[in-house]
Amino acid sequence: MSDHLFNNISLGGRGGTNPGQLKVHSDGIVWKKQGGGKAAEVDKNDLQSLTWMKVPRSNQLGVRTKDGRYYKFTGFRDQDVASLTTFFQSKFEKTPEEKQLSVSGKNWGEVDLNGNTLSFLVGAKQAFEISLADVAQTQLQGKNDVILEFHVDDTTGANEKDSLMEISFHIPNSNTNFIGDDNCPSAQVFRDKIVSMADVVGGEESVVTFDGIAILTPRGRYNIELHLSFLRLQGQANDFKIQYSSVVRVFWLPKFNQPHTFVVVTLDPPIRKGQTLYPHIVMQFETDAIIDTTLSMDKDLYSAKYKDKLELEHKGLTHEIFITILRGLSGAKVTKPGKFRSNQDGYAVKSSLKAEDGVLYPLEKSFFFLPKPPTLILHEEIDYVEFERHTAGGSNMHYFDLLIRLKTEQEHLFRNIQRNEYHNLFEFVTMKGLKILNLGSAKPTDVVTSVLQDAVDDAVDPHLERIKNEAIGDDSDEEDEDFVIEKDDAGSPTDDSGEGESDASASGDEKEAPLAKKMKKEPSAPKASSSSSSKKKAKEEDGSKKKKPKKKKDPNAPKRAISAFMFFCQTERENVKKSNPGISFTDLGKELGDRWNKMTAEDKSPYEAKAREDKKRYSEAISDYKNVESADITRGV
Repeated sequence: MSDHLFNNISLGGRGGTNPGQLKVHSDGIVWKKQGGGKAAEVDKNDLQSLTWMKVPRSNQLGVRTKDGRYYKFTGFRDQDVASLTTFFQSKFEKTPEEKQLSVSGKNWGEVDLNGNTLSFLVGAKQAFEISLADVAQTQLQGKNDVILEFHVDDTTGANEKDSLMEISFHIPNSNTNFIGDDNCPSAQVFRDKIVSMADVVGGEESVVTFDGIAILTPRGRYNIELHLSFLRLQGQANDFKIQYSSVVRVFWLPKFNQPHTFVVVTLDPPIRKGQTLYPHIVMQFETDAIIDTTLSMDKDLYSAKYKDKLELEHKGLTHEIFITILRGLSGAKVTKPGKFRSNQDGYAVKSSLKAEDGVLYPLEKSFFFLPKPPTLILHEEIDYVEFERHTAGGSNMHYFDLLIRLKTEQEHLFRNIQRNEYHNLFEFVTMKGLKILNLGSAKPTDVVTSVLQDAVDDAVDPHLERIKNEAIGDDSDEEDEDFVIEKDDAGSPTDDSGEGESDASASGDEKEAPLAKKMKKEPSAPKASSSSSSKKKAKEEDGSKKKKPKKKKDPNAPKRAISAFMFFCQTERENVKKSNPGISFTDLGKELGDRWNKMTAEDKSPYEAKAREDKKRYSEAISDYKNVESADITRGV
């Protein structure tokens, strides 16, 4: 019989076990999950070693591959072990090794590092083993503890709620396997060994390294190493290893007229730091930084696999070289801004999300808000968008808000967008065919008026007048999925000097007409002005209305008592500013007053207690001050 088929075999992972069907044939091993889903395949040429272990009520087959992956198949009978061992010897030329399982329950033992696997042994028997290819990052905690954090387990069943995400090892200084010293304790030796083995799969070395790159999420400064099969972020306190299979897309998002450029690597599954998941790695490169590097790669491997994708030598802007090499190694697509241009920031509009200031990039197939929290919204996920008046602190007509509601009913509110960006955004949303909730059957110019018109300010706004009279354009944005680095010879994307001149002339004409009307009524105006000024002078000369000299404040006088409301304002002022970026001083006072009026007596009591205490302080201080002042007067001081 050339093939062996087993129906009740479970694949063990860090998220539990998933039952399925296992087929062992002359070319390798294939396991398929019951009900469909991700399959596990191992070619016999990629197979490194096989192991058998007796586990409760069955036997476990361990399959290790040359790239560091480790599969554990459970559910074999004793007779299956004998028949498969013979098959492996004849077809794969591999003899499975037998291991014993420790069931003592002890958590003190020895660590055996073999290839890309860590085995924890208790009395020469295996308690557990983990694949270092699953390690996402390592942390040294204190002097004796090392924490390993794992990638999200992509073999976990859809209904599984638990998965091994972190494990901690305590290595005392008396450890004999990892001998350290005062400068490098045993735990540090253990961590360095783990890092070297977890990061180097099959002896793989770094192809190129970018030193000291600022990363905004997860925040820190890291050395970025690009390997043949994974990306490594090495920081002072954290190390992340990201398989290229997790890289979904790379975003190259310039910050116009800024010294930095965003490069965002989107991941699925995301990386993890503590309890926080990071689906986007937001890198910030210095725009003008230049690098000259040569790839560290075997020439035979380069000729066979990467010759059509990469050059061996690279010189140019650091972020462009990084994207080029990452794309060549991972095969990920690169997205750049299309034709959208803003008035303020070139490729994006300034806004805020969840009280965090940032920029919103309207892209060909998505919106992307950066830097924090990085929020990617695909057009296909959007139910509708809504342009709203800016409501922070009353009617502020210098800004408007953009609400994006998803089909999942989740909403993202982008606030504090300057009103001169309205036409660009409205045109973009219309061109992409996205539903605008407050458009309905109205014309676009009506929506402009409803969102931007200022009922209080009657002054003519040339930009608003131009928006009302312009038609919606037909130009469409484009996404550079082929990633061709081109120089922009068309000048600044926001260079609207010609348009600005027309605005200036229009504004001048609009101001000149009212001025001409005013000049016609000029003869009667001087009389009233002259009469009132002469009366005012007469009064001042008669001395009938003289101002009293202002009494100078004594710097030694005690500070007056503060009211409960003022104590409240001191506490909440910064919170209101954070919730409403750019709020004016007047609107800030209104907001604080509204919040105070809505508070209950119980909520106000702490501030009223402070006010009473301060009033008592002032009463005692002013009494002492007056006594001293009276004594000085008596002495003739």
